[in-house]
Amino acid sequence: MRIYVDAMGGDNAPQAPVAGALEALEKNRELELVLAGPEKTVSQTVDSVFQTEEQKKLLNRVTIVDCPEVITNEEAPVMAVRHKKQSAIVDGMLKLRDGEVDAFVSAGSTGAVLAGGMFRLGRIPGIERPALAPLLPNGKSHFLLIDCGANVDCQPDWLNQFAVMGSAYMESVMGIKNPRVGLINIGAESEKGNALVKAVYPMMEKAPYHFVGNVEARDITGDQADVLVCDGFSGNLVLKFMEGVAGTLMHMIKKELLADTRSKLGALLAKPAFKRVAKTMDYTEVGGAPLLGVQGAVVKAHGSSDGHAIACAIGQCVKMIDGHVVELISANLAGILPKE
Repeated sequence: MRIYVDAMGGDNAPQAPVAGALEALEKNRELELVLAGPEKTVSQTVDSVFQTEEQKKLLNRVTIVDCPEVITNEEAPVMAVRHKKQSAIVDGMLKLRDGEVDAFVSAGSTGAVLAGGMFRLGRIPGIERPALAPLLPNGKSHFLLIDCGANVDCQPDWLNQFAVMGSAYMESVMGIKNPRVGLINIGAESEKGNALVKAVYPMMEKAPYHFVGNVEARDITGDQADVLVCDGFSGNLVLKFMEGVAGTLMHMIKKELLADTRSKLGALLAKPAFKRVAKTMDYTEVGGAPLLGVQGAVVKAHGSSDGHAIACAIGQCVKMIDGHVVELISANLAGILPKE
């Protein structure tokens, strides 16, 4: 299994992608990695990270590809993908398209990854718009939110396709049989919502996946569905709000636990439980958001990812490949596409 890693993607590049590569190689003996970026920069970072003799032995499973151009967050994504052909994002997508690698990981520009996936890698036949789908905690395990920002304005057919893709991912990667699919709405009743959700609701009722109806915002983290479908505008609001609330709550809890001696003693006793909660809420443990709908395993890692987060994103790619996500999405699409 060969996975392409954008070594210059993210706020902590190239240190984090290279450190993540090391961790991933140590965990998986069958893994081969491509580290792409300006060759001199990547090679120097590899030398500084792979220090011990045991670590250096792992380099026989690493290929460094010279990609002298770097796409930044400040650039127009489509134009950058069109003109910066020697960037890791473009080169990686092309290599994935041509079968030279099995998956692609980047913590770089989200827009460029989306554009690269659309225009260089290509969509799965029948999918009109690929979507970003992060895994988020719900108290029991995780649910998949699709879309979280790739498609701000959507059509009913697209949301129906998001549901197919999300269901296939949760079944093949997370091992959930017959995943529950919900539609994010302002009320549980089928007649509520804006024109978009009213139009897609009857389509989802007839679809071959397990549709459980509308899910209100207050129930998003209540384990009512394994896949929650919405347009990218709403999904991004949900994602950012959850991140903000989690950060605020953790800050408040820490402040109160250190407020007096009795609280400090209680905090000491409860420390293992707090660590488990923090790990559950930590995005680095998931790795990133898969870009579903393109013809290959693509994971967009968080821009602030550290080495462990990149390693988890690589691990997510492995699960996508082993779970045959692209093939399953293609097979499940037949149930909602119009008959010719």
